Amino acid sequence: MNYIFQTSTCRENSNAEKYTLRKQLFGRDDVLPIWVADMDIDTPDFVLDAVKKRLEHPVFGYEEMPKSAFMAQIEWIKKEHGVAYELEDMFYSHSVVASMNAVIEAFTKEGEGVIVQTPVYSPFFHSVKEHKRKLIKNPLKQLENGKYVFDIEDLKTKIDEKTKLLLLCSPHNPVGRVWSKEELEQILELCLEHNIVVFSDEIHSDLVYAPNVHMPFASLSQKARDITITAMGVGKTFNMAGFAMSTVAIPNKELRAKFLEVYKRVHFANGTVFGHVGFEAAYVHGKGWLEELKIHLFQNFLMLQNLCERFPKRIKVTPPEATYLAWLDCRGMKLSDKKLREFFIDEAKLGLNAGISFGREGSGFMRLNFALSHVKMLQVIEQLELALQNRFGV
Repeated sequence: MNYIFQTSTCRENSNAEKYTLRKQLFGRDDVLPIWVADMDIDTPDFVLDAVKKRLEHPVFGYEEMPKSAFMAQIEWIKKEHGVAYELEDMFYSHSVVASMNAVIEAFTKEGEGVIVQTPVYSPFFHSVKEHKRKLIKNPLKQLENGKYVFDIEDLKTKIDEKTKLLLLCSPHNPVGRVWSKEELEQILELCLEHNIVVFSDEIHSDLVYAPNVHMPFASLSQKARDITITAMGVGKTFNMAGFAMSTVAIPNKELRAKFLEVYKRVHFANGTVFGHVGFEAAYVHGKGWLEELKIHLFQNFLMLQNLCERFPKRIKVTPPEATYLAWLDCRGMKLSDKKLREFFIDEAKLGLNAGISFGREGSGFMRLNFALSHVKMLQVIEQLELALQNRFGV
């Protein structure tokens, strides 16, 4: 089947977060919101069909997460990423952030250290602070070509006997890296040496652009598997964030037992009846849709890249290896973070994430979500190009 991403259903007046919060976040209602990481692309028909089918049964009481749903994901992960999980390894969670908070509570105590690699999705460092753990920042290094890499030497100097957990973002949000096996093995070596557990956020693992290949942290070796807790799900891949469906995979029995103590106390429950069937349908039927989606997304990125190349002294973008989030280097505009944000809001009429919200290493950057229909992406390009021309000239 050929899927068309030319247009998408209007989300205004639908209680969509990115539209409902425009006035609150940007001070005006006429911005095109391209910040929060969901898509302005219709959720695929096979998911909708599964939900419609479930609606034929008129009772929506408590349900367990079906084994068949977990098995559909297990088969997908094995086929797409080469990692084998058992049913007993899998847990339902309504979000990766919820899973991350449970892991912080389960595997660290107040005052103990948790490593984050900035710039990174802000709940990584906010969650650490909210649990009164010691935040250990190991900033990524940016090379001259714009690419980011781990700073292993910096990390070595910051680990001590109280460092218990590393929060890995893989693929990375917002810089779009797909970490290589060699890079991840450097992290693994340090974690094994210092008995550090790894929470690997792999929610974007299915949104990887060729020739890049996602390497699950747990796939590196048996030793890696024994220290890794992996978070995955359908929210990003199939635009199903509103289903509140993700999973946690923990192959090691001792880690599972520790996680379960918090998991049961918090009472994660088992999700929604519609989430269950949508989740399973996505993994069973989603391969063809996803492949066509990635082609469309990268075409959107190329439109953005072409625009940046027309203003090379003002704005740059490094091609993402994964995700649908462009990391815009706007330092050439010579604007403060406040003025940069105002430029996008008031002059381009676009609502983006300020780079500084991902850590101070994001100063001078903006994050743009290009998971849009073709028509809406054209609108983004037109508005941003006009604003750049008006501000800086051709």
